[in-house]
Amino acid sequence: MEKSKVLIVGGTGYLGKRLVKASLANGNKTYILRRPEIGVDIEKVEMLISFKMQGAHLISASLNDHRSLVDAVKLVDVVICAISGVHIRSHHILLQLKLVDAIKEAGNIKRFLPSEFGTDPARMENSMEPGRVTFDDKMVVRKAIEETHIPYTYISANCFAGYFLGGLYQIGHILPSTDSVVLFGDGNQKAICVDEDDIATYTIKSIDDPRTLNKTLYIRPPKNILSQREVVHIWENFIGKEIKKSTLSKEEFLAPMKELEYAEQVGMCHYYHVCYEGCLVNFEIGEEGEEASKLYPEVNYTTAQDYMKRYV
Repeated sequence: MEKSKVLIVGGTGYLGKRLVKASLANGNKTYILRRPEIGVDIEKVEMLISFKMQGAHLISASLNDHRSLVDAVKLVDVVICAISGVHIRSHHILLQLKLVDAIKEAGNIKRFLPSEFGTDPARMENSMEPGRVTFDDKMVVRKAIEETHIPYTYISANCFAGYFLGGLYQIGHILPSTDSVVLFGDGNQKAICVDEDDIATYTIKSIDDPRTLNKTLYIRPPKNILSQREVVHIWENFIGKEIKKSTLSKEEFLAPMKELEYAEQVGMCHYYHVCYEGCLVNFEIGEEGEEASKLYPEVNYTTAQDYMKRYV
């Protein structure tokens, strides 16, 4: 079967650059949207040039220029969007409505993968303010996709390993301490952490797979479904000592939120649902979804244990 031509929007971002590499490695003809908004960000320009030298095609277009966007979309079969939805960086989820309009007009796209890659927003209708804005915005985009009958795959990749494993699940930490850790509640609530390169690999595998058409792909590598205590234990084994543990109740976690900047409040809410409520693991995947490691057992995913070796 001939592999799809892929357009990646947000190809210089944290996950986007990995999607470009995975697409090229898979042999897909890969296009990257080169937006004029990049300005003189030399690091992003150098990244784009590097991808070009590896065989990617750079397409000049802007989310604010409908005609250029339609022309870009007409070149490919699949569109993957990886623009940021994280408030502490930049929250651009609703910009995708312009992409939906372009895909609708172009009329040739076999699959659209919007920027999701985290908690499944369809299961977060009862999430707290102000964190729910992320999920609400993603659902607005989903509604637009489904109302215009654009074929889709939604990717629920759970927690990025770099942010969660590196900090032993602690908010605001991305390197593990050799001295102490604060446990959320009793530290036994399970979460799911996935290597960012594996997220990209599974995503690219899904784009031509009829089993993932108009479904959500949940990335749940079995060995990476771990509680905070289990992650801390892995770390303690690596460093050969036990670290000091303190606990933070739900009430203590939420108490200082109102004093924080809006973007930090949003992030705190997301951590709360993951680490106190277990929102990533408190449901079974139904008929509307598929699990990536079951669909693609050939992918030798990075276990949490192996991922954490980099910090020793």
